[in-house]
Amino acid sequence: MSHHCHACHKHERTFWSRRDFLMQSGGGIAGLALAHLLDREGLLAAEPQSCNEPFPGALGPRPPHFQPRATAVISLFMSGGVSHVDTFDPKPALTRYAGEPLHGKVDGNIAVRQGLPGPLMPSPFSFQRYGESGIEVSELFPNLAQHVDEMAFMRSVFGRSNDHIQATYEMQSGQIRMGFPSVGSWVTYGLGAQSSSLPAFVVMTDHRGGPLGGPNDWSAGFMPATYQGTRFRSSGDPIVDLEPPEGMTAEAQRARLDVLAKLNEKDMEKYPGNSEFAARISSYELAYRMQGCAPEAIDTSSESQLTQRLYGLDNEITEPFGRQCLMARRLIERGVRFVQLFHGGAGNQNTDTWDAHSDLVENHSLHAKESDLPIAGLLTDLKARGLLDSTLIVWHGEFGRMPISQRGVGRDHNPGAMTAWMAGAGIRGGQVIGSTDEFGYKAMEQPISAHDLHATMLHLLGIDHERLTYRFSGRDMRLTDVAGTLIPQIVG
Repeated sequence: MSHHCHACHKHERTFWSRRDFLMQSGGGIAGLALAHLLDREGLLAAEPQSCNEPFPGALGPRPPHFQPRATAVISLFMSGGVSHVDTFDPKPALTRYAGEPLHGKVDGNIAVRQGLPGPLMPSPFSFQRYGESGIEVSELFPNLAQHVDEMAFMRSVFGRSNDHIQATYEMQSGQIRMGFPSVGSWVTYGLGAQSSSLPAFVVMTDHRGGPLGGPNDWSAGFMPATYQGTRFRSSGDPIVDLEPPEGMTAEAQRARLDVLAKLNEKDMEKYPGNSEFAARISSYELAYRMQGCAPEAIDTSSESQLTQRLYGLDNEITEPFGRQCLMARRLIERGVRFVQLFHGGAGNQNTDTWDAHSDLVENHSLHAKESDLPIAGLLTDLKARGLLDSTLIVWHGEFGRMPISQRGVGRDHNPGAMTAWMAGAGIRGGQVIGSTDEFGYKAMEQPISAHDLHATMLHLLGIDHERLTYRFSGRDMRLTDVAGTLIPQIVG
């Protein structure tokens, strides 16, 4: 670097190295840098870090492509396959043709997962019209039915697989194969985090166990592991071993983390492409900050008795999922962008999930009772707090169920048709989008794929699904691959 010395009697030219320059100007640049580092480590005399403080560094908030209608998402995934013809898509033809075969009434061969195809089976549940829109809802959801004018029902959603795991992957990542980033990971990658003390993407699984497909359902796939979902428990410590060991002081823990960070950084210099390692470094720091914020964020005991009853926390049947719904509201209030709730665990599929092969009435009656009141409470609470317009609520599963019987009392998997609904985010409620054939076997009018759902979700968050890409294996990858059409009734 060239320097012109005005203080000398003779003009002379000297040359400094970068190190010399920084040494000479240490009181300025280096002092600022030191102050910044001390501030980040909480060593300056300043106010304690807030749980809502913006995230520093790579996961900091990023601007959307355009003005968003929502800033957060709560995804309610009903694992196992909810029967659309018994919940939100009434089919009188099933009563008219009860006992007759479906074959010959629809095009193509009838594909069933487990065999034993029976005749057309009417729904054992009655339907009734609700709200000003007059949308029909099954008796299974008496509380959700009171909110139909806030909900947009998509009756023509379809998938590509009748296998639980592959179908779940498709609804979570757009692909039927594992190894692709989940929608929550794409949102985190695109928009970053809003809080330095809570993850941007939180997952809560059913109290009976994780969903079919396991952690791949919230994986970051080929993207850096930093963007994967963080699993919270709905009772006890939100994350196992989050609290430091007994007797460990904050100063000692901070010192250990600093030493660990230095060792990790040396390995990162040696192996710069190891995203799992980089994510581990980041997770240690996030876990340290979460110790003071995560327990408070999910502490539902601080809520009023009225609010707890609203979510069904006073009833042993509704309490598990109700607690998760209430925790979801508390998390988005504190800056979490994407909360994924799985209802239905991978235990006994006939009783622990919505997978109603052997007894539709018992299965759907139980799981609807577990989730109906909590979800209705969530909608009511968000609206009362002024959060519904800025929060997108998505309800769906991996596929629907067949209009024919299985073993006389159940229904098999049906990827050809299912119902999903959205609420919040300024969406016009009280509308039905698309339709299935008269038996509910296939999506007919305005078929909606997983790519269409994902493109629409991203759009509501201010993200153009065609511009949100990640370079992998020589290709710009997208959540929606080379497809995805916005649902006009939702985004309009």
